[in-house]
Amino acid sequence: MLYRDWFFLLVVIITIIGVAVGRFPVFRMNRATIALVGAALLISTGAISLDEAYKAIDINTIVLLFSMMVINVNLRLCGFFKLLANRIVQLAKTPGQLLLLIVFASGFLSAFFLNDTVVIMFTPLLVDLLLVLKRNPMPYLIALATSANVGSAATIVGNPQNMIVGVISQISFVEFSLALAPPAFLGLLVVFVLVKIIYPAEFKKQSITPFTENQVNVFKPLLYKSMVALILMVIAFFAGVPVTLAAFAAAALLLFTRRIKPERVFIELDWSLLVFFACLFIVTDVLGSYLLGSSQHLIPQPASDTALFEWAAIAVVLSNLISNVPAVMVLSPIIKSMVDPERLWLLLALSTTFAGNLTLLGSVANLIVAELARKRGLQLRFNEYLKVGVPVTIITTIIGVLWIYVFV
Repeated sequence: MLYRDWFFLLVVIITIIGVAVGRFPVFRMNRATIALVGAALLISTGAISLDEAYKAIDINTIVLLFSMMVINVNLRLCGFFKLLANRIVQLAKTPGQLLLLIVFASGFLSAFFLNDTVVIMFTPLLVDLLLVLKRNPMPYLIALATSANVGSAATIVGNPQNMIVGVISQISFVEFSLALAPPAFLGLLVVFVLVKIIYPAEFKKQSITPFTENQVNVFKPLLYKSMVALILMVIAFFAGVPVTLAAFAAAALLLFTRRIKPERVFIELDWSLLVFFACLFIVTDVLGSYLLGSSQHLIPQPASDTALFEWAAIAVVLSNLISNVPAVMVLSPIIKSMVDPERLWLLLALSTTFAGNLTLLGSVANLIVAELARKRGLQLRFNEYLKVGVPVTIITTIIGVLWIYVFV
């Protein structure tokens, strides 16, 4: 390669390292600004033209993520998540039942409302409940985080990396869900069983004091409208309407209102995440050109019997080195260039999602649970999390690969 090519590659590598770490020493930069500066440097030095940079940004993914943010913000403002969380914990009569409800409620909701949103709403209520009941909070908090990650693998709209895969691969919502919902469900069973095995003392059969419902302020007009928009969106998904269009239409319906000022919704949106995605598309597009030109022959081909396991291992390792969204963007150009890559797209979505459970730093959902618990005086330690995270990741990934190998 020429010196300028080495310079471009160095910029890409430094940018991705910064994204993986989340910051640069001395500089006040987060992942979004690191990706933005990296993209700007690549454009300004000629690694990619401005027009090519625009084309590298997948607008469908950006619109889908924006639309799901709008829907989730409306559901949060109307009190939907708190109302549902209250109802769930009221049903628990024993520690085992509480764990079961947490795992499957978190997993199911994460499939449709983004795993980060679910843990943001559930963690404070769960911590308050556990402190009142004087239970060991660690198994329940770890179960909440890991099940949110596992459950989010079931649909295209469960997490950002699935959105990228769904949009780029053009796999329909129904086809995606039929392929990945079963291993996600099995993964939730794995989380439930492993947490009970690893914390046996906590789940010895005993009753727990019924939880008294907290007062939840519900804005009923917005709640009803949000439910209508949500139902219409899901119907559109299963009817074969493009996922981005269905979500965008639902978001537009919720923004067509005379009850809530749009500023209340827009101020809640994570704009930095949209900037991060757009700029990361540019950075990984430059990286993709190098990968396709120099290392594609090193990547296992899907015809091999062991290729799916090798791809899963690559995805899990890469996701924990540079985070799952960059991992998907880095591997996407290679998969896109292959013949009949559908199984690899599905495997990429599943394995990068399950990889988030390996360590406490593996996914944003894990960090949200740890941070919200810390604010209430509970310390979810790195080593404590590993006791569950490592076996959950290994077992669920193996189950997922075998499922795709046999049934997809």
